[in-house]
Amino acid sequence: MARRWCTLEGGFLSYYESERSPSAIGRVDVSEVVSLAVSNTETMTGAGAVFTVDLYLQTERVLIVGAETQETQHDWIQALTKCFVPSKVEGLVQREGELIGRLHYKEGHDLYHWRVGWFVLEGSALHFSSGEEEEKEEMLQLKQLQELTVSTHTEGDDKIQVLLMVEGRRTVYIHGFNRMDFALWHSAITLAAGTDGKALSDQQLTKNGVPIIVDSCIAFVTQYGLCQEGVYQRPGDPGRVALLLEEFTRDARNVKLREKEHQLEDVTDTLKSFLSTAEDALLTKELYPYWVSALDEKVEKQRVKKYSTFIESLPKINRSTLEALLQHLYRIQQCSHLNHMPSKKLASVFSSCLFQTRGQTPQETSVVHDLISNYITLFNVNEERVQQMERENSFITRWNDKKDTTFSPAGDLIFEVYLEKREPENCCLIKVSPSMRATEMAESALSMRNITFNAEDFWTTFEVIENGELERPLHHNEKILEQVLEWSSLDFPSSAFLVIKKFTGTQRVADKKADHKQFIKGDFLKFNVGSSKLLSGHKFQDKYVVLRAENLLLYRDIKGTKAEKVIQLNSLKCYLGLKKKLKPPTSWGFTVYTDKQQWHFCCETREAQVSWVTDIIRMKYGSDLWSMSNSQEAPDLKSSRGRAVTEAHNLPKHNNTSSRQPGDKRLSLVESTLKPTKDARPNYPKPNDTFRAPEVPYQRTLVDAGQAHHYASPSSSRHSQPLALPLPPQSGAKTLGRRPVVGTGSVMPPNFLDELNSVLTSKTGRTAKSND
Repeated sequence: MARRWCTLEGGFLSYYESERSPSAIGRVDVSEVVSLAVSNTETMTGAGAVFTVDLYLQTERVLIVGAETQETQHDWIQALTKCFVPSKVEGLVQREGELIGRLHYKEGHDLYHWRVGWFVLEGSALHFSSGEEEEKEEMLQLKQLQELTVSTHTEGDDKIQVLLMVEGRRTVYIHGFNRMDFALWHSAITLAAGTDGKALSDQQLTKNGVPIIVDSCIAFVTQYGLCQEGVYQRPGDPGRVALLLEEFTRDARNVKLREKEHQLEDVTDTLKSFLSTAEDALLTKELYPYWVSALDEKVEKQRVKKYSTFIESLPKINRSTLEALLQHLYRIQQCSHLNHMPSKKLASVFSSCLFQTRGQTPQETSVVHDLISNYITLFNVNEERVQQMERENSFITRWNDKKDTTFSPAGDLIFEVYLEKREPENCCLIKVSPSMRATEMAESALSMRNITFNAEDFWTTFEVIENGELERPLHHNEKILEQVLEWSSLDFPSSAFLVIKKFTGTQRVADKKADHKQFIKGDFLKFNVGSSKLLSGHKFQDKYVVLRAENLLLYRDIKGTKAEKVIQLNSLKCYLGLKKKLKPPTSWGFTVYTDKQQWHFCCETREAQVSWVTDIIRMKYGSDLWSMSNSQEAPDLKSSRGRAVTEAHNLPKHNNTSSRQPGDKRLSLVESTLKPTKDARPNYPKPNDTFRAPEVPYQRTLVDAGQAHHYASPSSSRHSQPLALPLPPQSGAKTLGRRPVVGTGSVMPPNFLDELNSVLTSKTGRTAKSND
C-alpha cells in the first residue's frame, strides 16, 4: 500500500502522486463499485497503520484505500456510497454496516426472477431493498437461519455460485456480479451467521430466539428420556460430551442428534455444560440477589409475582431460552412417576447451571423449584398449550409401553416421513406438534427439498399400513399425531409409515358449495367382509354399494329395499388397495376399516377406485380432500408450521424439460448444479434475467458421512410423467363386467332413478333428485 493523494469528483475516484501532481496516476468510476467492505480495526501496512475500505469493482478488480483515523474513513465511506448507491436506499447507507453493495437476488413468493437489490450487513443482520418505491426494506437475522447453503449454476462455460438463506418462512437467493464479490459476501454472511463467542447472543438461534444447542438437546431428551429413570442425574462420558459440545460450538446448525449415534447421558451433560459455561448465567449474575431475596415471601403467589418481574427484566434471548428450558423441565416432572425426577430433584440438578455457582445452596434450589413448578403461571401458558403438552406426554409414554420399540416417535416430535417411496434416501425427519395437520406435513416435507407445486399437483400425505399394501390419503384437516397414535393398535406398528406424493388420477370438486348431504353414488362392486373363516379368505360377492348422506350402504342388488349392511362414515377409515392374501379378483380396490371389522371392495378400474375413496373421504369430512389454500400457494412454501430438524436425503431423478432452481452445497445441507433450459437461457449477469418455473434440485448431504448426493424434484410441468399410485399385483382372475357408475360424470341407466327412488322412499320417505 502506497500513500497517495485522492480526490472524489464527478463520480470518479482519482489518485495522484502528491497533492501538487498535475495528472492522476489512475482513476476509478465509482459507479462500477458493486460492494464496499469496511474494516473496523487498524491494519498494518507499508504506509503505516490505517483503517481500510475495500472497493470491489464489476471488472473483478479490488481497490483498497485506507485512512489514518476512523473519522476520516467514515467520511470517505459516506462520500463513496453516495456515488454508487441510489438515493432510494439511503436508509441502508445510514446504517453502520461492515459491508454494503448490490447483488442479484430473488426471494419471497417470486422465486422465478432475478432482481438487483442493495444489501447491508450490520452485525448479524442482513438488510436489503430493491430500491423500488412500493417495497419496504427487508431484513434477515443471520443467527436464526435454518439453512445457509451454496449451489453452483452452470451458464455456458461459466459456473455461477448462488447462496441460499432460509429464515422462518422466508427464502432468499443471492449471487454476485463476479466470483470475487460473491466470495466476499459468502464469507461475511457465513461468519455473521455462525457462533462467535460464549454469550447466548453469540450462538446460532432457532426462529424463537433459543440457542440451537439448547433446542436440539431439549428435543432429544424429550423424545428419548422422558420415561427414563434418573434422566439428568446419570453422568455422560466426559470425552464424548466435550466432543459434542465442540461440534455445537463450531456449527450448531449442522449437528443432528440421533438415538443410535448419541447417548442420552451425553446429551443431558452437554446441555448442562453449555448452560454452566456460557458467558453469563441464564438467570444473570446481576439478578442473583433478587432471585434469592424473593424467598423472603412466605406466600408462593407473592414469590411468583416477583419472579415474573425478574423474568421481564432479563435480556430477550435469556428470557426465550429460560422459557424453553422450564417448559421442558415442567414436562419432565409431569412424568416423574416414570422417570423419578420431580421438580425438587430437577431443581437440585439445574440450580448450579442456571446461576453458574460452584455449589448448590438450598436458596438456589428453592428458586429453581419454584420456577419449574410455576412455569404455566410465569409464562402465561394458555389452556390449549397445556393440553397439547399433556397429549405429547401421553403419546410418548404410550409408545414407551409398546413392545415394538423400533418405532417410537416422540414430541414435540421428531418424525420420519418419506417422499414418494419408503427408501432411506427419500427420508425426511420433521419436528411435528400435535396440532400439525396433513396439509402442513406435506408443505413441510416439500419445503425441505425446496420443491414447488401448484393446485394441479395434488401433493398428499398418505398413511401406509399392512407392509405397504394399504394406503390412505389423509384429508387436509386430519391431525398427523392423532392418526399415528392409533398405530399402537396394529400388530406391527413399525411397519406403518407416512409418505408424501402426488395423488394422480383425481381432481377437485368443481362446485365448492355443493351440498354433500344431497350427494348419491352407487355401483356394483365385488365385496368381501374380511372373515376368512366364513369365506375361506378369498371369496368376493357381488353387492350394490351406495354412498349417501353419512353412510355407506350394501344391497343384495339394485332393486333391494333394505340394506344388508350400513357403515357410518364417521367411524371408518378408507384405504386404497387390498391385502394380497384375499386374492382379489381385480387389481383395483379399497379397504374400509371400522373399529371392529374390515370391509374389502373391488373396482373395475383405477379411476373407479380413486373416485370411491375420494368421495368417501369428501363425504366423511364435508369438504374436499385438499384445502383451498393449496391452490393459492405461491412457489415458495417454506413452512414454519412443521419444522425440519435433520437432513433430508436425495430422491431419484425424474425426467423433465424445465430449468432447475438453486439447491445448496455448504455445511450439512445441499449441493447441486443448475442447468438452463435451451429455450429460456438467461444472459448472465443482466439483472432482469428470468428462469422458467423452478423445478428445484434439492439435495442434502448425509451428515454422518459428509457426502453430497443429488436430487431433482418431480417436475410440475405438463411434460412431466405422472406418478402413478402403487397398485395391487395382477391376480390373473377375470375382471368384473362393466357396469354403470352413479355419480358425477357418469351416465345413468334407463329407469335407474325410478328404481332408486323406490329404495330411498321406502327407507327415508325422500326421493332422489336428478343431476340434469
